[in-house]
Amino acid sequence: MRTIIITGASGGLAQEMVKLLPNDQLILLGRNKEKLAQLYGNHPHVELIEIDITDDQALETLVAELYQRYGKIDVLINNAGYGIFEEFDKISDKDIHQMFEINTFALMNLSRCLGARMKERGEGHIINIISMAGLIATSKSSLYSATKFAAIGFSNALRLELMPYSIYVTTVNPGPIRTAFFDQADPDGSYLKSVDRFLLEPDAVAKKIVKTIGKNKRELNLPLLLNLAHKFYTLFPKLADKLAGKTFNYK
Repeated sequence: MRTIIITGASGGLAQEMVKLLPNDQLILLGRNKEKLAQLYGNHPHVELIEIDITDDQALETLVAELYQRYGKIDVLINNAGYGIFEEFDKISDKDIHQMFEINTFALMNLSRCLGARMKERGEGHIINIISMAGLIATSKSSLYSATKFAAIGFSNALRLELMPYSIYVTTVNPGPIRTAFFDQADPDGSYLKSVDRFLLEPDAVAKKIVKTIGKNKRELNLPLLLNLAHKFYTLFPKLADKLAGKTFNYK
């Protein structure tokens, strides 16, 4: 039986992943244990943990306790994250620090703590669910994109460092997914309406992520249309900037 940690476990994408992992020992991390219990109380192999993932010391203590209990962690899925779409000069200091704490620093710290132990064992898989916003920047996403670009940079370096130890690091970069993420990122629903044709369904994304577990897959970029846009962005950055500033400015 594989032992799998999932952060941001009360989110819509995590819920769909859990449905596809009935035979694994799951350690689900979230901010509210009651909500986790409502969602996953009937799962046969689950441990529910309420934790503030921005508390570095709490994370280190948790990892040590989990290794005492389970002996190994096979897979870490860093899924926690949130977004605010706002013009750069309307973002506060507090917004900047909070979003980096959750989207970037927590991902880095948990990957570091678990990656070190996986390295000792010579086995494991870290899946960082990041965003297309970490590959393609658009207006009103300066802070969100910054946190995601940083997470991708970290993951790419981590992959190279863990490669000699047979540990895989996969980045998952989805476009917009139809989940409660947009309750905060897009409270009036106008962005969701404008990107409807790009919208991904959480169950479809979850299937693709679960399929990659245990496989040496570098990245998973979804949907196909945005993956092509990313390749275009890399090859023709100036033209891509023009298009992103006009044609693809949906926020």
